[in-house]
Amino acid sequence: MKELQRIMMINGMLVILIAMLAGFMLLFQLVGGLEVWPGYIIELPSYGTTEGWVRAHTGGILNGLLVMVVALSLPMLELSELKNKFMVYGFSYAAWSFTLFYWIGNAVANRALTLGDNPLGESSFLSVLGFLPGLPSVLVVVVLLAIGINSLLGRPKND
Repeated sequence: MKELQRIMMINGMLVILIAMLAGFMLLFQLVGGLEVWPGYIIELPSYGTTEGWVRAHTGGILNGLLVMVVALSLPMLELSELKNKFMVYGFSYAAWSFTLFYWIGNAVANRALTLGDNPLGESSFLSVLGFLPGLPSVLVVVVLLAIGINSLLGRPKND
């Protein structure tokens, strides 16, 4: 159990680390670069939009925290070894696929929300790369949450 929790904690923290980098990209987008001395900003190129970097920053932090909270909750769920592994690798995969989605979605016209063109813009190879890994994650997370809820509701309280 502790090894599975360790794997989740590492993944959660790494996802948060990438979210912190998105915070730097947000800063660069807002001020046009990096201030190295008061009033002196070195221009740094950045792609995407302010809104996209806000989503990558906050969404990544929340996804990383979700993985860490589930890691700490695993003992309380009392799942089989197979279901524990499904929780660990499923939530970790989802957090990473959503991280990829945020970063790529901010770089492409259609925001990686669809496989094809949409009202936001045209599809591209990169937008498909941002969309496809997250697609199973949306379903996997729902299944994982249902497994956890079922485990908690399906046994008597031991207070």
